[in-house]
Amino acid sequence: MQRRLFLGTLAVAATRPFFGSTARSAADQKPKNADLVGQMGITTGSFNKNLAAKKFALIDLPKIMRDELDLKVIDLMTATFPYKNPEYCERFRKTAEDAGRIITNLKMNLDFDIADPDDAGRRAAMTAYKEAIDSAARLGCRWVRPTPGGKPPEMKRLVDGYRELIEYAAPKGISLLVENNAWLKNDPTAIPRVIDAVGPGIAAQPDTGNWTPDARYAGLEQAYPRAVSCDFKALKLGPNGEHEEYDLRRCFDIGWKAGFRGPWCFEHFHDDVPQLLKEFALLRDLLRKWTKESAA
Repeated sequence: MQRRLFLGTLAVAATRPFFGSTARSAADQKPKNADLVGQMGITTGSFNKNLAAKKFALIDLPKIMRDELDLKVIDLMTATFPYKNPEYCERFRKTAEDAGRIITNLKMNLDFDIADPDDAGRRAAMTAYKEAIDSAARLGCRWVRPTPGGKPPEMKRLVDGYRELIEYAAPKGISLLVENNAWLKNDPTAIPRVIDAVGPGIAAQPDTGNWTPDARYAGLEQAYPRAVSCDFKALKLGPNGEHEEYDLRRCFDIGWKAGFRGPWCFEHFHDDVPQLLKEFALLRDLLRKWTKESAA
């Protein structure tokens, strides 16, 4: 068995809810992300400014990804997607399916904290996140990613919040992801610590750009072995893919050496949409080149 497929099988086992003796072994099931090995895509947070300026219509993204970019995976974000509109969700899902694209994840960027120390705040968070999970199910997502609070939480409260969402999402075929944003971005060990504390039903989605500089490479080394997806974030690019903020090739190599094989979801920004699409293509070509070199 190829290493990534084996790791994918382990990831499925790690992200399934545990219901005592009724839990099924990963050997009984096809790896949930087997069709995503080697795939690349876009996270829609990339279009935040373009959408706000009405320079881009998100409904066009699946066809653009098929016809212009040859990218497969769509990673959605609530801040850039009208997830509360069931009709739009159904329309977007059909558009993606017609274009042969895969919607994998809904990043739930909501102003709520599942570990809120205030009981009323926590109840409001659960309500808001469950509503978003319902939308993710309507879209056919495999994963959702809650937003962590701004400060390190009381761990038991965080775990209880994740477990409640995991149990709500599991019957819908959805599991949870944790990303290095908010308080996690400073601590290279935060993602594996959260995953170990929460238990089955959660996996990593590291973001190459969200780390503080001192935590970036050590954090990726800790997170990639637990990852089922990643945000391959790039800031300002030069004409040949030069990237001064941090070493994109090193970020890729860390993931590859950890056995991660995708999906690599590009997050990148440019005010000019045609130029943004060109730079997505540049990132695509870089990763294809690096993959070929690494697999040789």
